[in-house]
Order: sequence, then structure tokens, then C-alpha cells
Amino acid sequence: MASRPVVTVYDLEGKKVSQIKTPAVFSAPIRSDVVNTVHTFMRFNGRQAYAVKHMAGMGHSAESWGTGRAVARIPRVSGSGTARAGQAAFGNMCRKGRMFAPTKTWRKWHRKIAVNQRRYATVSAIAATAVPALVMARGHAIGQVAEIPLVVDDALESITKTKAAVAALKALGAGADVAKAKATRTTRSGVARMRSRVHTGRKSVLVVFNKDNGIVKAFRNIPGVDLCNVSRLNLLSLAPGATLGRFVVFTKSAAEALNTIYGSVTNMAAAKKGYHLPRSVMANADLDRIINSNEIQSVLKFKSNPTKAVKHFNGLTNFKARVALNPYAAVVRKAEMAAQLRAKAVREAKLAAIKAGKPVPRTASEAKKKAATAASKKISALTAQWVINGKTATAEELKAAQFDVKKFKTLSKQRVAKNPRQVVKAEKVFHPKRIAAFEAIAALKKASVNALKRAVDAQNKL
Repeated sequence: MASRPVVTVYDLEGKKVSQIKTPAVFSAPIRSDVVNTVHTFMRFNGRQAYAVKHMAGMGHSAESWGTGRAVARIPRVSGSGTARAGQAAFGNMCRKGRMFAPTKTWRKWHRKIAVNQRRYATVSAIAATAVPALVMARGHAIGQVAEIPLVVDDALESITKTKAAVAALKALGAGADVAKAKATRTTRSGVARMRSRVHTGRKSVLVVFNKDNGIVKAFRNIPGVDLCNVSRLNLLSLAPGATLGRFVVFTKSAAEALNTIYGSVTNMAAAKKGYHLPRSVMANADLDRIINSNEIQSVLKFKSNPTKAVKHFNGLTNFKARVALNPYAAVVRKAEMAAQLRAKAVREAKLAAIKAGKPVPRTASEAKKKAATAASKKISALTAQWVINGKTATAEELKAAQFDVKKFKTLSKQRVAKNPRQVVKAEKVFHPKRIAAFEAIAALKKASVNALKRAVDAQNKL
């Protein structure tokens, strides 16, 4: 979109003559999507209906043989005596058959285009001609052109000779683009060459004029150069191939007529009833500049660091989670690892002793365990108490019971058979070694009782 308030007018020699106010149409929004859609539909509407003959491939006296001959049921040419007889016909897979879905002239060739949509595409294409970047991107050589859009004095409309037209284009800086288009002019290949479309070439300058005072005859024979009246501006000429940025040369009167034809955003067009230029969605297309401006940044909130979701772990399967729940778990783990290392060292020492034929060394824990077992046996022997008839047995009773055991053993077989567990119980309880232990316990008790009596007597004396 052209944002300059005025446009310079040049004469036929490329010199500045005057200035005119920039037409509002050059500031219209550029919509490549609308241009592409409208251009496609306009190309559809330029097609000529075609179709094959409605009876093509169907002019045979053919009929199907039906079933029972082990051949396809496709219609077959009747008759005999020739190679053609019996051959399949009519089908699209058959020789000399019709095509699949024969084309018809009543196909939907044309596409309806909304008037406002067509006008939107046209003004977008006109606005694109005022953007040097789009013009260069389309491939035009405008390095020597003084200004885009290029507006020339109305004297250009009075040129009647092609020689003078070429000289004017060179003076305006468009000679390089014309020469580039001329170099691409070649003979077209294919059938179209026989249908009055002999040559093909690239597009060059589009000359837009207001009145034809000989300009059409002067420019029409230059390769790549097209002409168009300002009141009949066409999207196919402004954006060939739906590519925006055609190099356009306006005459002064044609440029001034643009405001009358298309109006502006606020003023209705005089030549089109109830029409005004479409309004841009954004007044300033530089979005980065808008976002980074002080006005926008001053009211924006600072970007906060998003809190990450806490992932929970199972304390039974994850060691770190278990330590977080129970710090003593680390101490336990460390002790377990140390015990494993010690056990590994003991195993290695035992294996080394076995291989060397030496006695297996005992660890300190094993020796300690053995001593504890012996001490527990002594304590249990001293602290054992046996009950006979519900009373604690003395040493004399245990001695007497020894004989009773012998008598018990000599009981009749019938009594032993009734309760054989008594024999086993008696043998365990009244074993001679255990009786000796009981005597020792009784002596200790008697000694302790005497000592207690002496202590009481001494206390009483005091």
C-alpha cells in the first residue's frame, strides 16, 4: 500500500513535471486470497464449451451373447467372416468404444462471482502495483524506474508511432523490462500453435490510459506490453496468473480518474453506486512494532513463571521418595550396604581358606553368638523350675522321684499303652543330669535364704 501523500508526474523524457494527490485506491488492503479466488473463477468463465460427439463409439451393430459361452457379457459386433465380428464394442475398455463418462456441452462451465468480491480483488491488484517490493518479486526489471507507481503526462496518450512509444518507455526507465519480455517471445508448442496462438512470452508493462488518441496503435505491437482503459481495469491484466505486482504505467488523467471510479474508504465512488473502498483490518500492518510499543507494553502483565506440576512417587518403590518421608531410611540403606560388603568379605575369606586347606575362620559375630548360646544354656539350667503335684520340687524330692521313675518304667504294659506319653515326659523331666542341676539351684536358694536371715539378724541387733 502506498502511503505517500502525492505522486510525481513525469514527461515523455523522464523529467518531473508536476505532482498529484495519491489516489486512495493505492491504500486499499491487499488480499492475495481474494485475488486468487476471483482470478480462478474469471479464468473459468473464459472457457469455451467442448464435448465429444454424443454417438462416438456407439455406432456398432453389437449385442451381448449372454451367458453360457464362457466369455464376457460385453456387447459384441454381429456378423461373421471378418476379424471385427465378435469383437467387444461400446465399452470404454473396448477398441473403438466410447470414452468413460462422455463430456457434455451442458457442463457447469461458469462460476458466479459476487460484484463486491470482484471489485475487492481489482482494488487489491491496483494497490499491489504501487508496492515496489511486489513488483520486483513478480520479476519486473524496475531498477531504472524513478518512482512506483509511475505516472506519466497525458502526452503519452497522443503517441501514434511504435518507435516513439519505445523511446518513451526507455526514457521512463522501463526499457529493461520491455527488453526482458521481448527476449522470452518464442513459438508456442502444441496444437494451440494452429489456433491463432502462435507465440508465447512473459508480461511486461501495462499502460493504463483515459482516452485513446493513438496510444493503442502505438503500443500494441511491443512484445509483452498490454493496454487497458482506466474504466475497464481487469484483474486478468492487473495480476496475470493471480500473481500480484504488475508493472503499470498510468497517464495523469487515468490516475486522477481512479478516485472517481473507486472512491475512498469514507467517500462513495461516483462511478459505482453505493460503493466505497474496503477498510483495512489494521491501520498499521507492522504488528511487531505495535506489540513492542510503549503503549501496549505498559499495560501488559509480566510473564509469570508457570509452576510445574509436582510428580508424586511411590515411597515403597522409589528410594528418594522414601528418604523424603523417612530420613532414617538412608541410614538403614547405608547399614545394609555395609553389612553386604562385610558378608561379601567373609565369603571371600572362607572360600580362600577352603581352597588353601586351612580352617575356616570364624567371624566376631559367630564367636559372640556361640558365647551367648552357652550363657543362655547356663542361665536356663540355673533358673529352671520343675513342678511336681503343683509345687516346686526340692532336691530331696527330685532324688526320690528318680526312683519313682524307675518304678514308672516297670509298670505294666497295659498302663504304658494307655498313656505312652507319660513315659517320655518322665524321662525328660527326671533325667539324672537335670536332677543335678536342680540340686544346684536348691543349694543356691538355701544359701541365699541363710544370707538373708543373717542380714536380718544383724539389722535387729543394731
